[in-house]
Amino acid sequence: MLKPKRFLLVLCLIMSVVIIVPAVHASEPVTLNFWHHYSAQSKENETLTNVLIPQFEKENPDIKVNAVSHEWAELHDKILISVSTNQLPDVMRADIAWLPEFQQLGVLVPLNKEMADFDSVAGQLLDSAMSTAKIAGDTYGLGLNTNSKILFYNTDMLNAAGVNVPTTTDEWAAAVRKLSGNNAQGQQVWGWNEPGLSGWNLAPFIWSFGGSLTNDEQTAASGHINSAETVNAIETFVSLVSEGALTGFNSGDIPMTDGFGTGRYAMMLEGPWKIAELTGAYPDVAYGTAMMPAGKGGSVSVLGGEDIAMFNSANKEAAWKFMKFMTSEFAQTQMATVGQIPVSKAALDSQTVQEQEFAPFLEAIQTAKARPTVAAWSKMDNELMVAVNAVIQGEKSAQQAMDDLAVVFDGLLKE
Repeated sequence: MLKPKRFLLVLCLIMSVVIIVPAVHASEPVTLNFWHHYSAQSKENETLTNVLIPQFEKENPDIKVNAVSHEWAELHDKILISVSTNQLPDVMRADIAWLPEFQQLGVLVPLNKEMADFDSVAGQLLDSAMSTAKIAGDTYGLGLNTNSKILFYNTDMLNAAGVNVPTTTDEWAAAVRKLSGNNAQGQQVWGWNEPGLSGWNLAPFIWSFGGSLTNDEQTAASGHINSAETVNAIETFVSLVSEGALTGFNSGDIPMTDGFGTGRYAMMLEGPWKIAELTGAYPDVAYGTAMMPAGKGGSVSVLGGEDIAMFNSANKEAAWKFMKFMTSEFAQTQMATVGQIPVSKAALDSQTVQEQEFAPFLEAIQTAKARPTVAAWSKMDNELMVAVNAVIQGEKSAQQAMDDLAVVFDGLLKE
C-alpha cells in the first residue's frame, strides 16, 4: 500500500502526463456548397458529379463539395431570396448577366483584392471571358465557360442565288437582299433571320459596324450609342426589315430553326447549341458556318456564358481552391467533351477541345465582346428594344431614337 506522500507524488506525475499529452481529434472536413444550373439530367451535371467533384475531393481530402442543381431562372431567384435570409452558398455558377446585379447587393467577393494569386489564375483564362466579371474596376468571378454566335448559312440557297459567303458588313447587307424574295414554290424567303431586338441580337451589328453601347468605362452612353457608326448599324438593319429581307422577331414569324431547316431563312447568327438543334430536327439540311461579317469595328460577335463566383459568407480558402480547380485545364477539358466551351487557354489549345463540335466558334470567342457589366443593363436592354422598334415602326429616325436612348442610358448608368 502506497504511503500518502508517495501516493500524492504518483498522482501528480499521472496528471502531468495527462496535461502534457493532448487529446487527438479527427478534424471535420469543410463542406462547400456549390449552386449551379447544369440541368440535373444533363451530361454536364453527370461529368461534374462523377468526374470533377470526385477528383477535387481526392486532391483536397479536407473539403467535401455539396453540388446542388437548379433550373436557370430558379437559381437566380433563389440567390435573391437567400441574400435576405443570409443562407447563401459558398460558390455559384452564374450567368454572366447576373454578376452586376449580385455585386450591387454587396454579396460577392472582389477576387482581385482578396486572393493573393488572383493575377496568376486570371492570366490563364481568356481575357474576353474574364471581362464579364469585371465590375467598376474589380473582378467578382472567374470565367467558367463561354460561347458566342457565328454566321450559319444555307449552302443550297446561297449557291442557287450565286451569293458568296459574306465576309464584310457591306457584303452581308447585299447578300441578305439578294437572297430574299420568293422561292420556286412561291413561298416568301428571307435572307436573314433575327429572333429579337435585344443587345444579344443587335450588339454584334453595332460593334462590327464600329459603334458601341457605352464608353469603355461603362459610365456614359452619349457619343457612343448615338454615334454615326451605331446609327449606321441600326439604319442598315431597319432598312433590311422594311425591304422584307430580314425578319424573325415578330410574333407569328417562323421559328428560327424551322425556317432555316426548311429553306425559308438563308442566314442567321447563332450559337453552338444550334448545331445540335439542326442535327436533331433537320439532319439533311446543308449548311456552313463563318465568322460574323467584319466592318469598321472588325468581326465582333457577342459573348455569352457563365462565371464562377464566391459569396462573402463563404469559406474563402476552400471556395478559392474549388474555383481554381473548376477553371483548371483538367476540369475545362473534361467539360469540353460534353459541350462546354472552355475559358482556359491551355484547354483551348488542346487537341481534345479542337476536335469538338463547337470548334467553329473558337475563333469567334477571341474577338467577341460582353454586354455592359452594369447592374442597370436589363433596363438598358429593354430600352434598346423599344428604341429600335420605334425606328422599325417609322415613329423615329435612327438618329433621333439613338439620341433619345443615349439620354436614357446615361441616366440608368448613374443609378
